[in-house]
Order: sequence, then C-alpha cells, then structure tokens
Amino acid sequence: MARVLVKTRKVGGSIIVSIPKEATEQEGIREGELLELDIRKVRKDWFGATRGVGRFTKEDELDTHD
Repeated sequence: MARVLVKTRKVGGSIIVSIPKEATEQEGIREGELLELDIRKVRKDWFGATRGVGRFTKEDELDTHD
C-alpha cells in the first residue's frame, strides 16, 4: 500500500486530490478503477519550522523607545 501526502484543490463545487504518478505505478492503478480511500487530515507539526533561519544578529534587535 502506497502512502502519499497530497494537497487538496477546488474544481467547480468539489474539492479534489491527485494521486501522484509514482503511487499509481507502484499500485498498478489505472484510469476508471474504483478505489477505497482512508481520509485523514495531517496535523501540522511546527517543530523545526524555523530550520535554516539562523541566529538573530545585532541588526535584528529592536531599538528601545523613550
């Protein structure tokens, strides 16, 4: 069973998802086949969200006001 994360998008009045080509090839899925899906929203994990930002510098500090 392939496990993929996909993003929803709106088309007309429906919300759709696309199954990536790699997953369809792995599972042998063809156009017109009936599929059973388990739908779960992904919880956002913000751990590591600032990775790559780097440390604050002296220029990043706010000036004090009188």
